[in-house]
Amino acid sequence: QADRVPSSSSPPPTSTLQAATGRLVAPSFLAAAASRGGRPGVGGRRMEGWDSGTKSALTQIPLLATRAGPRDGAAWTQRLKEEYRALIAYTNMNKASDSDWFRISAANPEGTRWSGRCWYVHNLRRYEFDLQFDIPVTYPATAPEIELPQLDGKTHKMYRGGKICLTVHFKPLWAKNCPRFGIAHGLCLGLAPWLAAEIPILVDSGVVKHKDDEASSVES
Repeated sequence: QADRVPSSSSPPPTSTLQAATGRLVAPSFLAAAASRGGRPGVGGRRMEGWDSGTKSALTQIPLLATRAGPRDGAAWTQRLKEEYRALIAYTNMNKASDSDWFRISAANPEGTRWSGRCWYVHNLRRYEFDLQFDIPVTYPATAPEIELPQLDGKTHKMYRGGKICLTVHFKPLWAKNCPRFGIAHGLCLGLAPWLAAEIPILVDSGVVKHKDDEASSVES
């Protein structure tokens, strides 16, 4: 079950990592944040680069506590457990709002490579893309670079290899909240706003086509 958090010392199976995001409605985050060392810097000018929906979603994702990267042995295992818990919580909140927009899971036992699918609905049509990223050696000080390989070269808001170009506000906010931010926070602050800004433009300009239209072109 997605809402069951394994209690063993080893990381949970990747099937528990499927996560979804969307617009959230939830109670006050203040008490939970205080128990984890304070709420993230989401108020005032620190969050000026994001809309109210993103801010609301961010404040509902559980914060992480362990400062550990892929080379830190047992501490990394603990960090992965916290990542899983945050993703599971994010999943459950979004099930309640019926607004999934991605699925992601660890692609290797070490939890250093992640892959899945993300999608965006534009004009009542769903556009899906492969999603992948590696956990940097310097994580969590450095956020993962999210890749959408199918869109590589199709927009200037992307680096070579399909790595999305994030807002200038992202890195300072991530740094301020290290090690409390994790994968779920990165997807919320990075990928979700990017899709909302770029996919409508790419679709309306004809750069990205719906899979049904592509199939029709092949048949004709």
